[in-house]
Amino acid sequence: MKKIIIFLAIIPFIWGCDEDFLEERPEDFLSSTNAFTTYADFTASVNNLYYLVRRQFYNRDENRPFDFVYGTDLVFDGEPGGTQRHGNMVQAYDPAGDIATTHWNLLYKTISEANTIIERAPLSEMTEEETIDIVSQARFFRGFAYNVLATLYGGVPIVIEEIKEPKIDFVRASKNEVLQQVIEDLSYAAQNLPSITEAQDGRINNLVANHYLAEAYLSMGMNSEAIATATVVINDPNTGLMTSRFGSRSTEEPGDVFWDLFRRGNQNRANGNTEALWVIQFELDVQGGGIQSGSRGGSYAAERHFAPLLRFAPFNSWPVGDYTGGRGIGWGITTEFYTNTVWGNDASNPDFVNDIRNANHNFIRIFNRDNSSALAIIADEIGRDSVWSTETQPRIREFYAYPTKVTTPYNHPEGLLRPSSVPFALTSAAGATYTDQYMLRLAETYLLRAEAYLANNQPQLAADDINVVRSRANASAVDPGDVTLDYILDERVRELGLEEKRRLTLMRTNTIYDRVMRYNPFYVDNGMQEHFNLWPIPANEIEGNRGAVLEQNPGYN
Repeated sequence: MKKIIIFLAIIPFIWGCDEDFLEERPEDFLSSTNAFTTYADFTASVNNLYYLVRRQFYNRDENRPFDFVYGTDLVFDGEPGGTQRHGNMVQAYDPAGDIATTHWNLLYKTISEANTIIERAPLSEMTEEETIDIVSQARFFRGFAYNVLATLYGGVPIVIEEIKEPKIDFVRASKNEVLQQVIEDLSYAAQNLPSITEAQDGRINNLVANHYLAEAYLSMGMNSEAIATATVVINDPNTGLMTSRFGSRSTEEPGDVFWDLFRRGNQNRANGNTEALWVIQFELDVQGGGIQSGSRGGSYAAERHFAPLLRFAPFNSWPVGDYTGGRGIGWGITTEFYTNTVWGNDASNPDFVNDIRNANHNFIRIFNRDNSSALAIIADEIGRDSVWSTETQPRIREFYAYPTKVTTPYNHPEGLLRPSSVPFALTSAAGATYTDQYMLRLAETYLLRAEAYLANNQPQLAADDINVVRSRANASAVDPGDVTLDYILDERVRELGLEEKRRLTLMRTNTIYDRVMRYNPFYVDNGMQEHFNLWPIPANEIEGNRGAVLEQNPGYN
């Protein structure tokens, strides 16, 4: 009887409570319910979106950032790495492999975090101005991620709300529907992000949003809109191609303005660079900064991948931080197309000699005592004025031409120099490119608008834009009648080689199969197929999506 009395006494208390009596309210620990309250909370989440971009395109691990260069017309694998690189293309693009799966996951993680920010921002304690600042950045990253997804995979599931419970019934939208979402997000970002003069270095601004918006318009066949949007970027009075020498090493010879663009400390607007639109920031010996004075860990290892491994006689395996390529290991050997064909093949072509982007200090072909302290010592030891040219040697992992933008000649962090009789000798821990990295610069916008003009049947205006870029490089002007999509893709190689995300450009223009078949015999011999114009939908996404059919791209199992 006593138990019954106690139970009945409790009932009125329960019935008299508010409905949220049993709802947990965290007050002294971080949870999903209190993590998005203040402007500082949301800023921390937005900062992670920047980190996700850097992680995917620059420093996730040894291989994934370079998936946007391998398998294209620029380089081939000096040490084929199976599914980790692109030497065996059927393996590399297996739906269950790391390449397609990792990038899919990183892009959707970006979208997922952006959705959370966008949905929760209006419910926070932020002011209207703070809310717009946060949401415009989140919508930029969501639009950016969907643009990359549409380029790599075609139509994909569109998710624009925070997912708060398991969902296993995703379906693919069409590519045009995805691009329409990109346009909506980037239009909002372009209208609400700060101007390039207001945004600190490394932060996205309205011009960056406009560039990628123009790219999305072009992918949709909306050529006039693409032209108008790219024009906003080009006509901004605070931007302009760098045409005179500048920055930290501008008095050094040999050198020119193109060489200056890629030297340490020269990438940001704070350093006087009006060409930079979006620069990925790396900080030396700062936690999370990506660059360490005694290691390449967490950095952008372009030097390691794309500079040659000088280890045959007479070089004796000396990694040297001068014009021998630093601590390169020759994984990404430049193609004949990239090193010769695209420049006009040889010195009988005036542009091969006059185009500053092809000068030997910008694109190393000749290794000699004048541009290498190590080779000067070797030349003295063997008693001759030695000159080694990539044009007279086999194109092998140990010896090939490479662009100096991927390394840091004479300017590696001091912690990577080792005691040696060879000046600038490096430890085995080197291999990064010790500079901030251009995600986007104005030269690319000119070439994008030229592409839009060409698609809009305005070849004269397309030629005018291309010639702005070529004039800065001291290259001859192109005639309107010679402007084709192929020519624009070639010009992007000359200006942006190993800098742009080449795979995205070729997939966006549906030319990767054609360009590889013409210009990269290594991949022709290693399984290049036409359906590689799109990557596969990851197998685990299809298998786990049990509530609906997530269709695979044609050509994949």
